[in-house]
This record gives sequence, structure tokens and C-alpha cells, in this order.
Amino acid sequence: MNIVAELKERFRPAVAPLVADPEALLDMIRPTQNVSFGDYQMNCAMPLEKRLGRPAQEIATDLVADLKIDDLCESPQVAGKGFINLKLRTSWIEQQLEEARRDERLGVLAVTAPQTIIVDFSSPNVAKPMHVGHIRSTVIGDAISRMLLFRGHRVIRDNHLGDWGTQFGMILYGMQNFSRQADYEENPVRELSRLYRLVRKLMDYHESTEKLPRRQMELQKCEATLTKAQAARNSHDPADKAGLKKTDKELRRIESQCREFRDEIRSLQDLLSAIDGDVTLSGLTQTHPDICDSVLRETALLHASDPARLERWREILPKCREDIQRTYDRLNIQFDVELGESFYHDRLDRVVKDLEARDLARKSDGATCVFLPDFEAPMIVRKRDGAFLYATTDLATIQYRMEMWQPDAILYVVDFRQGEHFDKLFAVARNWGYEQVHLQHIKFGTVLGDDGRPFKTRAGDSVGLEGLLDEAVTAAAKVVEENDLQKEAGPDFTPQERASIANIVGHAAIKYADLSQNRESDYVYQQEKMVAMKGNTATYMQYSFARIQNIFAKGLIDIQALRQDPHSKIRLLQPAERALGLQLLRFEQALDEALEDYRPHLMTEYLFDLAKNFSDFYNDCPVLRAEEQDERISRLLLCDLVGRTIGRGLELLGISVVDRM
Repeated sequence: MNIVAELKERFRPAVAPLVADPEALLDMIRPTQNVSFGDYQMNCAMPLEKRLGRPAQEIATDLVADLKIDDLCESPQVAGKGFINLKLRTSWIEQQLEEARRDERLGVLAVTAPQTIIVDFSSPNVAKPMHVGHIRSTVIGDAISRMLLFRGHRVIRDNHLGDWGTQFGMILYGMQNFSRQADYEENPVRELSRLYRLVRKLMDYHESTEKLPRRQMELQKCEATLTKAQAARNSHDPADKAGLKKTDKELRRIESQCREFRDEIRSLQDLLSAIDGDVTLSGLTQTHPDICDSVLRETALLHASDPARLERWREILPKCREDIQRTYDRLNIQFDVELGESFYHDRLDRVVKDLEARDLARKSDGATCVFLPDFEAPMIVRKRDGAFLYATTDLATIQYRMEMWQPDAILYVVDFRQGEHFDKLFAVARNWGYEQVHLQHIKFGTVLGDDGRPFKTRAGDSVGLEGLLDEAVTAAAKVVEENDLQKEAGPDFTPQERASIANIVGHAAIKYADLSQNRESDYVYQQEKMVAMKGNTATYMQYSFARIQNIFAKGLIDIQALRQDPHSKIRLLQPAERALGLQLLRFEQALDEALEDYRPHLMTEYLFDLAKNFSDFYNDCPVLRAEEQDERISRLLLCDLVGRTIGRGLELLGISVVDRM
């Protein structure tokens, strides 16, 4: 039961005659901030006051008179300047809880019109171990998929693997020139990653050597333009306010451009200095002056199905995929489809030809481009040397998905830096004939270190995801052990049991810490906070679940039998009981809100509020020591619903629970 949705339907007949589109007004139904005003509040009368030319309080009174809501709410109250306060009948809340307690879905109905939705997430480059940058796409995409599935949609989880392209040209070149066979045999992925990083550094060096003088020249021109703009600003007529505003805006733009050039020049100089100061790397830059062109040749040969390159690629790929799968297994991540970029390679030429045939793409400086009216730069689908780009592969992927599954929506869970790429991609796809499918970029921010910069190792490399998981499990083990050893009756667990709990808690901590953030925000990685047993953490949520299981164990309660007992009833006699019952009924609403714009943090907020409500209830309302048997049974059933809701909510986030902590 989504209470807000139900209230909207009750208000709709009263609001609809007043405006052409009542949805904006119906969206003004919200839970109250102060329980003394009731449970929900409708604030649409004030926006209608000016439109209808009547006092808001009078409008609200008329709306209340037209409502058919007696079975759901007590008599609505009009307060202040037209606020409509609604208090749900306690008997109605009890009835809904009674139905939920016997329902495996906790009263959450499947949608009446399920859609086919493809969720494109994780998508690592298989030539490198997964790092901290992959955690957000992986866990956000997994949580979205789980929530959509639970709501009743057909979901296709697609891991669009980076198993093709220039990165493999780099590795092939590295294997030919820098490979250590013994290291490759011992740990192939680690050696392939080393080769990739080495070739990348050498390529960056040569590219930076060419780029630096160009950027320095561009900075000189920019600074000259800035000097002229400053002079023009100083001589501008102070009385010309509009002209000054326009001049200042242009001056800020030029200043920003100069800063960007300076920052880039500084980065290029730092990179060149670091490599020049390294005897080994400096020597390799001299012996491999044409490495950039050589890598492109290796890539072209692979794409042309050169037997030697293709054989080596086929040898590498399973080893890389096996390494990535180990991380997915640890995180309990599953996919329905894993089609890498290589799968679409044979389609790319046809895609470009079709775009040309439809007059959507044309040649520009030797490259094939799609020009879009809302973008300064075109989307290149084929370079002048004949090579295809990510954009071409993404278009081929949309084409394949539409042919294969006819989805209603395709969601791309990719970081915010790819925003312009997806804006162009979606625009081209619509012009290409795919207007009927909803395409959405589910963008997210960056994981930061304590310094406020992207989380890196001390050496400046991306932090390996597997190592990060190991550290989280170690931190969780410390918390679990300290908690167990501090128990008055002595420890409950063996070292092996503590290790098993820590494994679940540590992995949960990483996931929940990410999912509890608004996905578009950056967040600072703080391991100690993640595994804390207080605050909005996975550990606290898991502890709340385990606390409830402990009540059943301590009281020797057969909760399965009690749940199905037709004679047992839930009664909400105390304020803490009613508040807890109402929060339980908001589960479906929280799920719908989390899926409205695909923001899993709204589910974590709901679960945290539920756990706090339970803590208040537990402190105010004895369960096993309740004075009356009916009261005891009612509270046990409430505990059961809370435990099941927390467990299901965490499951929808891809997080496991433990019965004992």
C-alpha cells in the first residue's frame, strides 16, 4: 500500500474540477513534519487562492466537504491558511498491517503495467582489475535492478564490458615489448594491468610532449585577449549598467579559460617531469618514440581479425573475465547479459552507412560525423583513419537491444563525466528512429579521499576494489570482535563465526555507504564510519535486524507459526506502536520514491527511519515482558514485520543480513 498514492486518488475527484491538470496539486500531499498536526498534509489550497479568487481556507473547507475518505482517515482538519491535516484511522493502519504480516511481499503489490527495462551498469574495462571507481556504477545499478524487479518489471541487467578497442592494442604492444613471462604465468591479470599502465604512461609522455607547446601558445593568446578585455572593462562607461554586466560576464569567461590552460599546462609539466626523473621510464620513452602509432596499428590489426592478435586476445580475455567475476561474486552481483564491445564490432560499419543513407551523418575533415543543432561539436562515428568510436558502438548496442528485447526504457548507470556523450547519443538515437524508447543517463558523483580529491593510493593510482573490500572486512572484524567480547555473559561466537559475520558486514558497509548518498553527490570514503554501529550505516541496520531475531530466540518464539495464527492480532495502543506501524506502511511509498528518479538513497533513508522508530518502540513498549498476552503477541508481530521489512529493504539494495551479531 502506497498511502500517498491512495490519498491522491481520494483527493483527485475534488481537485480535478478546479484545474486542467491536477497532478501538480496532488503532488502536494506530504507526511506532516509535526505529528501533532496528523499523519499527512495537503497544501494545495494556497496555490489555488489567487487562481480561483477565493480565500484558501474556504477552498480547503470545500475540498474537505467533497472528500470520500472516512474509511481511511479521521475527520480532516483545516488549519491556518488552508492546510488540510489528515490523520489515518488507527484501525485502518492495524488492518493494513494484518494483511502485510501474512504476505511475503509485505503488502507491496506488483505494478499493473510492467515494463521491459534494460539497466546498463558496471561495464569495466576487462584488461584491468576493478578499482574504486567501479563501485558506484556496480552497486547503484544492482540496487535499481533489484527494486524494479521487486516492483514487477521485466529487467535485463546488461554488463557492457570493455573488451575491445585501444586498450587491447596497448596490452598487445606491451606483451610484445615489456612482458615478464614468469609474472604473467603467476598472475596474468596483475601483469596485464602493469603492461597497460606502463604503455599508458609512455603514450601520455609523447602525447604531452606534443600538446604542451600548443597549450602554452593558446595560453599566450588567451592572456593577450584577457589584457584587452581588462582594458576595455576599465574604460567602460560606469553608467552603462547593462553593458558592464555583459563585459564582466565575458571577462570572467576569459579568466576561466586562462585558468584552465594554466592548470592543464601545470599537469602536463608535472607528468613530463615525473617521467624524465625516472631513469627506466625516461629510457623507454627514447627507445619507443612511435609507441602511440604502434598501439593504433596493433588495435587496427586486432579489429581486422589478424590471426596472431586475435589468438592472443582470446587467450587474455577469459583470464581477465575470471578476475572480474571474483569481485562480482564477493558483492553478489548478477547480470542477465554480458555482451562486450567486441560483440558489436561487426555491426559498426552498417551503423555508419545507415546514418549516412538517412542523411544523419556526413564527412567532415575526413571523419564521419553526426551534426546536432544543440551541440557545438558533432558526434564522430568514424575517424578519418577508418576507426570507430565508443559512440558508434553505443548506437549499435541500442539497435541490437531494440531488435532483441523491444525495451520501454534503457538506463545507463555511468558517472557524470559522460553526460555530454549521452546527451549526444540519445539525440542521435531519437533522430535515427528510436523515439519510442526512454533513454536515461543515471549519473553519479565521485568517491573522494580525505583530501577532497578522487580516492587514490599514495602512489597516485586508483584504489583496487578487491583490496578495498578486504580492508572493509578487516575493519568490520574488529567491530564485531569488540562488540562480542564486551558482552556481559561472555562472547557468543567462535572466531570462525565472527569471521563469517565480518565478511557479510564488511561487504555490506561498502555498498550501503555508497547507496546512502544522493547518487549525484561526491562523497568521502571513511572506513571507520562505514562499519560504525551507530548512525545511518549498514552495520546499524544489520544490528537492528539481528536484535529482532534475538528477541524471538530469547523468548523461544516460533515466529512463523505466530505469523499465520488466525487468532493473533496487531493492536496499536501506544504512540510508539502507532508510529512504528505507520512507518511500516510507508515501505511501498519509499520504494516508489526511490524508483521515481532512480535514487536508492531514499530507500536507505526510509530504512534508517524505520530502525529509529523501532528503537523508540523497543524502549517504550516491553515485548517479551508485556503485561498482557495479547499485547505481547501484538508486539511480537510488529517486531516480525520490522525485521522482515528491514531484511527485504536491504535485500533490494543487494545487502545481506545476519541473525546474530
